[in-house]
Amino acid sequence: MASHRRPKQAGQAYASVLTATAAAAVALSTQSASADPLPDPDKKGVQAQVDRLYEEATQATEKYNGAKEKAGQLQEQVDALQDSAARKQSGLNELRNRLGSIAAAQYRTGGLDPSLQLLLTSDPDSYLERASALDQLSARQVASLEEYRSQQRDLEQRRSQAADKLKDLKETREELADRKTEIQGKLAEAQRLLNTMTAKERAERAAEEERANRSSERVELGNQASASQRAAQAFEAAKSRVGMPYVWGATGPNSFDCSGLTSWAFNQAGVSIPRTSQAQAEVGTRINSLGEMKPGDLIIMRTDLSHVGFYAGNGQILHAPKPGAQVRYESIARSGMPFMWGVRIG
Repeated sequence: MASHRRPKQAGQAYASVLTATAAAAVALSTQSASADPLPDPDKKGVQAQVDRLYEEATQATEKYNGAKEKAGQLQEQVDALQDSAARKQSGLNELRNRLGSIAAAQYRTGGLDPSLQLLLTSDPDSYLERASALDQLSARQVASLEEYRSQQRDLEQRRSQAADKLKDLKETREELADRKTEIQGKLAEAQRLLNTMTAKERAERAAEEERANRSSERVELGNQASASQRAAQAFEAAKSRVGMPYVWGATGPNSFDCSGLTSWAFNQAGVSIPRTSQAQAEVGTRINSLGEMKPGDLIIMRTDLSHVGFYAGNGQILHAPKPGAQVRYESIARSGMPFMWGVRIG
């Protein structure tokens, strides 16, 4: 006898498949939530990562610049101390020879002079104290021996200072190498990410960058005067560099990083300012309001003070912004970097 059980309908079978699929999806989504997120594969995600790496590279560049400036200063101090120690050693040798001549002359007239004993002893300080106490030396000899002891102590002090500076210099050079490696690594990673973009996406990015560079030709700066003649001269020098490429660690005249541009420009105006953005932030007169800024004032950006440019007027900054860009004008509001304060020099 035939079975009267109703066959499973097609709709029910399809619903069962959906239910199973939904359960699998929930399980997969739960696993994905607990795992590290995958890199964003779309263009904007890659671009954002590249821009972040460029920003980190510019921040590391200012630290590199600071270490390089410190290394230069330490090298000058080491050279000066070593030169001074060499001159002091020469003077000490001359004085020692003079004392020896006095001792030799007295020896020929009968007896070993205490000054000769001084030259032969391994502890001249303690011997001098004993000899002076015995009053065996003339006033002239005592003065010469006192001078010898003073110069000897001064020489040891200079050698010790030079050794300390050499240690600092070694550590600073190691930091310099580390910063260089960090910068090169970030730029290489940015290039790797750029290489994952399609040719069309890379062309669009290059076109956007070119439009930003060309905008400098059409910018409206107004006619506001600079606060001083030196600031005006520095600003004019910076304006003459529009279109030059950003290169990390560069100080001109044909390529710049951000603080390299500002320090170079002020140098053209006869004003020496520190090399790094952080140090430039601490010179001159601080201007806390963007509305009080005048063309030629330095404008300090980012909370870590790692970016600097010139206020150009009409809400614009003239700066060397990042790798792959040129010295150009940009709207401060659209730069993506927070304004910290201005610096007026001159």
